[in-house]
Amino acid sequence: MTGLPDLLRECAPQVLAAVVRRYGDFDAAEDAVQEALIAAAEQWPRTGVPAQPRNWLITVAGRRRVEQLRNETARRRREEAVRNDPEPDVRGDDELALLLLCCHPALSVPAQVTLTLRAVGGLTTAEIARALLLPETTVGQRISRAKQRIRDTGTRFDGPATDERLTAVRHVLYLIFNEGYTASSGDCLNRVELTREAIRLTRQLHRRLPGDGEVAGLLALMLLTDARRPSRTRSDGTLVPLADQDRGRWDAAAIAEGGALITHSLAHAPIGPFQLQAAIAAVHDEAARATDTDWPQILALYGMLHALAPSPMVTLNRIVARAMVDGPEAGLAALDEVAADPVLARHHRTAAVRAHLLELAGDRAGAREHYARAARLTLSRPEQLYLQSRAARRLDESADPAG
Repeated sequence: MTGLPDLLRECAPQVLAAVVRRYGDFDAAEDAVQEALIAAAEQWPRTGVPAQPRNWLITVAGRRRVEQLRNETARRRREEAVRNDPEPDVRGDDELALLLLCCHPALSVPAQVTLTLRAVGGLTTAEIARALLLPETTVGQRISRAKQRIRDTGTRFDGPATDERLTAVRHVLYLIFNEGYTASSGDCLNRVELTREAIRLTRQLHRRLPGDGEVAGLLALMLLTDARRPSRTRSDGTLVPLADQDRGRWDAAAIAEGGALITHSLAHAPIGPFQLQAAIAAVHDEAARATDTDWPQILALYGMLHALAPSPMVTLNRIVARAMVDGPEAGLAALDEVAADPVLARHHRTAAVRAHLLELAGDRAGAREHYARAARLTLSRPEQLYLQSRAARRLDESADPAG
């Protein structure tokens, strides 16, 4: 029964959601679910997998929880709420409610990310620690504090899916994906387990809320972006910039799915930031060669995104698009205009963009200086090595008058 661990891992978040909804108390529910999973791992190899494994697990976990409640002197009141047969399938509602709970506004963003990966993603504490490059004790403490904070707020499990809460959920899923796609620190550019988990959770959210244009846009953005992952690094792990990637290695199926999602979403839902970002990603993915990229369309989309949801990174990306349309000098002038922005001033991407535009403008010495500065600012080893190589290449070429 080689698929049993995968089946249990898939069922675990669904079972936890159902038990939390019926009985409350995150910690106690998680303990009951773990006991049910252990029981399944011991029994199913001998007896076979039940026809409805999720319902079997919910029933067993529910009984474990009732036993806990009996010991807590709440036997009569709680046992009236339990039934031997599981309730009708409300899996989608339960999973959405659990996701909303993990992204409670009382929690910090790091706590929301960690708790989502643990409770909804089903990752172990050790797996989360490896994915986020954190000590396992830190992750465990963060999860415990998050659960305690939820208990202290007295939040109902089945609270409404307000726009504010859904915005927080989308933001957390986006952060998980981004950290997986371009790790902010460490020796690896990608953390595939995080990108896969973010896509899986966002796909589930889209199934539950098919009419939410921003959920569709977020899923499209993830698919269209992750489609490039096979060609983002060389065999030795070094970074390959977008313009130099082998587009034949991009995931055509993911591009097709993401493109269909964003096309439908833009036509049938109010436009939001994730939809615009997905549209930009689609324009990049549609170009057979880097030189075929429709930069005027990308510049227009960034203009819409800047008007709708301005941010330092949107500003920087808009400057890149402007430079590709109007020339590097126009981009450098735009960079000078935002030089006082404190976020952009200390971000390695700003220095890298300036270096690239100086390179395009023919200023090799200036490009070398800013590539080196960008390398000093980033905490990602693959990005650091790439930027250092660009600085060294510019130095070599500067010594050759013939170029």
